[in-house]
Amino acid sequence: MAEGGERFDDMRWLVLVHHFKQDPGSLRVKIWRRLQAVGAVAIRKSLYTLPMNEQSQEDFQWILREIIAGGAEGAILESRFVDGMDDRQIRGFFDTARDADYAALAEEIRDYRNRLPSAVSKDEEQSRDAKSQLNKFRKRLKAIEAIDFFGANGRETTAALLESFAEYISPDSGDETTNENTMKQIQLDDVKGRVWVTRRNVHVDRIASAWLIRRRIDPQAVFKFTASKKYSPSNREVRFDMFDAEFTHEGDQCTFEVLLARSGISDVALEHIAQIVHDIDLKDNKFAHDETAGVASLLAGIAAGSDDDDHRIDRGSALLDDLYRSFQTGKL
Repeated sequence: MAEGGERFDDMRWLVLVHHFKQDPGSLRVKIWRRLQAVGAVAIRKSLYTLPMNEQSQEDFQWILREIIAGGAEGAILESRFVDGMDDRQIRGFFDTARDADYAALAEEIRDYRNRLPSAVSKDEEQSRDAKSQLNKFRKRLKAIEAIDFFGANGRETTAALLESFAEYISPDSGDETTNENTMKQIQLDDVKGRVWVTRRNVHVDRIASAWLIRRRIDPQAVFKFTASKKYSPSNREVRFDMFDAEFTHEGDQCTFEVLLARSGISDVALEHIAQIVHDIDLKDNKFAHDETAGVASLLAGIAAGSDDDDHRIDRGSALLDDLYRSFQTGKL
């Protein structure tokens, strides 16, 4: 069941149109950087859009002033897309842009951590430098989150890597902001007959996690989908693969891996699927199984074929059932 948020076909957008009368020199680059900073995406040449709200309007107004002050022309339009391009496509542009931002930050975190010695916390100068870098990474993550209007898939991966990095450089400091539920082993009986809440527009990790939940953890599970970036669960609800969830990314593990590990289930076929889901979701090619590219394409096709999250989970579950049986009967 869906909950909250705007519908794909009932959204309002702001569109900034601009035209440079002559070679704008540095002005074009300056305006492009301003548009990137506020999270705008290009839908056509010289046409940029943001979701309709007061902050977006203010951001575009300031940019328009700079355009006009630089001798160019521009205008701000309130728009609905009724033909040629729809709201789902526009949202996809935003999610793609933010996923690229999250992926770039995640790669920088991995690269920096890999260059550090194993005992960084014992070297005062290295520890100080690492903590300074941690603060820079956190500021960049917050900046991306501020323009992640629709909850792109890459957020959980990058946030988990960042907190894992924080623990790596200061293993005894702890993190007061971490949800305590994510740090303890939850017994299977604790999550029976729950409403499982996750972000709307499910993709690989959420589809696979929902399959694992219903097949092996909570057969009576009901799924609820929210557009909210942050969601406070009721008494009988448990969250997965979303901000502050009871089950979500931890370190370099995707949500499916976390669910499997904390459920205590020992199953070679499930572990093989977990590795495939990991490589598709985190894009780090850690396990490099032959089946990964094919599974990724099939799940992408399922997501592209429907906006209905329950339908995506049903279709994905049928695929994963077949994959599981294949791994059970084959040689892994």
